[in-house]
Amino acid sequence: MERDEGESPDEVGGDERAAAIGDFDVEEFLATVGFEEESNILTRRQVEVLALRERGFKQASIAEQLGTSRANVSGIETSARENVAKARETVRIADLLSAPVRVEIGANSDLYNVPYQVFDACDDAGVKVNEDAPELIRRISDAADDVIEGREICERLVVTITGDGDVWVHRP
Repeated sequence: MERDEGESPDEVGGDERAAAIGDFDVEEFLATVGFEEESNILTRRQVEVLALRERGFKQASIAEQLGTSRANVSGIETSARENVAKARETVRIADLLSAPVRVEIGANSDLYNVPYQVFDACDDAGVKVNEDAPELIRRISDAADDVIEGREICERLVVTITGDGDVWVHRP
């Protein structure tokens, strides 16, 4: 039985469920994306589970295909997602460490003046910001909503702009 377009792999019945997973060649996929376990923080099994989950397969079907329990697949997936989150945070920190623009925003600053400070600092560094003034104000408001009263920023903030123009708002 073949899947209809839009039908998830696990909607295919009984014995065909394993065949549907079998139709997706994980090894071929890993080769296509250039996965090398030696240079990755994810294990081969973690990548296999994530690849199948991202394609809509349920943990029980993956467990059946891999010859393990659903609980084991759940643990593998949880560990993989935690590792991915840590890797993303590591890359974010590495980007911030090498970012050419850091603007410290003092307590009692007017939120509406921050874009001018950021744009001036970026102009001095030759960096193009990927956001306009309203987007920048929204970004700061979203990141530090609990320290903004009206237009006043009540605690010190740091706005960092990477060489690619990405904006990060954080508290020192």
